[in-house]
Amino acid sequence: MFNKILIANRGEIAVRIIRTCREMGIETVAVYSEADKDALHTQMADEAICIGPAAPRESYLNIQNIISATVLSGAEAIHPGFGFLSENSKFARICEECNIIFIGPTAECIENMGNKSNARNIMSKAKVSIIPGSGKAIDSSDELLEVAKDIGYPVMIKASAGGGGRGIRIVHKEDELIKNYENAKAEAKVAFGDDTIYLERFIENPKHIEVQILGDNFGNIVYLGERDCSMQRRNQKLLEEAPGKVITEELRMSMGEMAIRAAKAVNYNNAGTVEFLLDRNGEYYFMEMNTRIQVEHPITEMITGIDLVKEQIKIAAGEKLSFSQEDIKINGHSIECRINAENVEKGFMPSPGKITELYVPGGPNVRVDSAVYSGYNIPPYYDSMIAKLIVYGKDREEAIYRMRRALGEFIIEGVNTNIDFQFELISSDEFIKGTYDTTFIEKNFKY
Repeated sequence: MFNKILIANRGEIAVRIIRTCREMGIETVAVYSEADKDALHTQMADEAICIGPAAPRESYLNIQNIISATVLSGAEAIHPGFGFLSENSKFARICEECNIIFIGPTAECIENMGNKSNARNIMSKAKVSIIPGSGKAIDSSDELLEVAKDIGYPVMIKASAGGGGRGIRIVHKEDELIKNYENAKAEAKVAFGDDTIYLERFIENPKHIEVQILGDNFGNIVYLGERDCSMQRRNQKLLEEAPGKVITEELRMSMGEMAIRAAKAVNYNNAGTVEFLLDRNGEYYFMEMNTRIQVEHPITEMITGIDLVKEQIKIAAGEKLSFSQEDIKINGHSIECRINAENVEKGFMPSPGKITELYVPGGPNVRVDSAVYSGYNIPPYYDSMIAKLIVYGKDREEAIYRMRRALGEFIIEGVNTNIDFQFELISSDEFIKGTYDTTFIEKNFKY
């Protein structure tokens, strides 16, 4: 087992990883930007090293400085968390070359799954159900028009290197295609440095269902049930639940086995997520694979009793999975609400600033993953998520009531938050029925 791990991240996920490391008797090294010198993760870790100015590209995305901090501190491994460098194959490869263990899959695996058009081809060969699409990158406007006609409208224009809802456009008519294609290419170039674009048929009003997987270095892969992540705005998740209300035991098994097939196609090791779109007819299609721990991993932990971060570390240290598929049992129901510092009424505009008052909900089966505290200044340079509120209930109804209660207790003063908006979502008829899809917020809320 490792003696010391460096966490190449910030905020709640850095705190989350530090907590598990402490329970495992592993020392931790935090890295931080100049804007994060007073951040909680720097105070909780055994060591803390400044890696650059506030801008992410100069600190949390600065590979050279992070590698230097790792060598300087004597850490044997790096946990990248999510976001930043977590799905950067170059970073994973440099770690390998420097004899630093990257707590995640191999660089080759990240590379294969990071390019979405390449991932589609791999999955197609592995007989994983994929959305009808171009099968390769689109190289010209003429090809674009021809492929879209073959697929059938509506179509989705997607950046191969995309993420976070960027580089995506939905097109319903041919005369809108070229303009949206050019806009998506430009956005992808700025966001990812890669303007490669491919086409998919747009699945209308789908459910966004993802399956959590774990794989070790000995070819053992298991799935840990699914999460319904359909409550989204601008293709970004706001609320997740596990298990999915509309998922039958038969469908769960089918999707789980398909996820394992996808993972085996790329020799997957460590924690990952296979994302599917589920249509109104009960058909599902591979969308992408996230080669990292997910923001919403706690709800899977709540219903399985498995600490996913601990398993990540054990796998990276060369241990075999200590359980088989038959050992994994899903019990009860869990819901997560992402608490963001943002002004909902102003189009979800980020709301950085000083937290003047903070009361965190508690009670049975309530969990808060956060890195904020009273007096903390939320910097304007990073993601607006400041906490994750997670609840567990013996069934879905109990979990919903518990989440309402917990949201009602959650007090954050000094900045705007989406707590009241989350209460609206969880109290809506569509959520209670479980019939909501990825378009629910767009259709029902005018922000």
